[in-house]
Amino acid sequence: MQRREFITLLGGTVATWPITVRAQQPEQMRRIGVLLPGTAEDAEYQARMAAFLQGLQQLGWSDGRNVRIDIRYAAGDANLVRKYAVELVALTPDVILAPGSTSLGPLLQTTRTVPIVFTTILDPVGAGFVDSLARPGGNATGFIAFEYGLSGKWLELLKQIAPNLTRVAVLRDPATAAGIGQFAAIQSVAPSFGVELSPIDVREVGEIERAVTMFARSSNGGLIVTAGSGSAIHRNEIITLAARHKLPAVYSDRHFVASGGLISYGPDRFDQYRRAAAYVDRIFKGEKPADLPVQAPTKYELAINLKTAKTLGLVVPPTLQASADEVIE
Repeated sequence: MQRREFITLLGGTVATWPITVRAQQPEQMRRIGVLLPGTAEDAEYQARMAAFLQGLQQLGWSDGRNVRIDIRYAAGDANLVRKYAVELVALTPDVILAPGSTSLGPLLQTTRTVPIVFTTILDPVGAGFVDSLARPGGNATGFIAFEYGLSGKWLELLKQIAPNLTRVAVLRDPATAAGIGQFAAIQSVAPSFGVELSPIDVREVGEIERAVTMFARSSNGGLIVTAGSGSAIHRNEIITLAARHKLPAVYSDRHFVASGGLISYGPDRFDQYRRAAAYVDRIFKGEKPADLPVQAPTKYELAINLKTAKTLGLVVPPTLQASADEVIE
């Protein structure tokens, strides 16, 4: 090749460099909205979000590099939930993470186009959030907390750890399908355990305190605290009430036991948040929520607080201790 031809070729190549550089645009920034029912100071929600972020990172998504995450904390306020649902949708995110029905319901009232991944929903079909578990059909999909039948297990555990119980107060949210469904499942097995049930509505702390105090005036009582945003938000007050009135109590989530509750049985919530990250990744890559099946938990946890049992004068059966995933001493 002659020198003049080489320079001409080189010049043509150099002329294309800016075009090549311009074509190598920075990585596309995706956007995730998150509507949490709790507060920013809640250590449990911080840990769950950490699990979600860890799941994203394992799939190549890093907050601030190629994804932006906008979080709103509703602190148990229904008005704030509705306000933040509108705010998040207005940000035009690629996907929204909605833990619990109190977040998902208002979001679906606000948008039927923005993809939503939910966690810890008890009955998304019964609540009208999805058409079916196999084919959600709309703009939302995700992970159920558990089947209603699991609620009967709580009564079984309560009788194992406190066999003399004849009365059990069930703390539930009567305004949601999940609250009604859990109580119905417990009610269906109560006769076989010789237990009389008393429903207590979980709304305001004062209302809960009055109802539990009245229930505790009679002997041989215990508590079942069903899953729901209300019980999660008021968990410290509920645990304090159980301790004050020396009531054995079973909960749906291990973080109650970590905070001083007696015993819990339920799904691994952190695992659900990590799995939710995988669904977000699939939606980023073009899949539709309508085609992603709603999934059930793959991990369940039994946790026991032996210190609380001792305070209540209860002896935890060795077989129950041996089957526990976590024992706090």
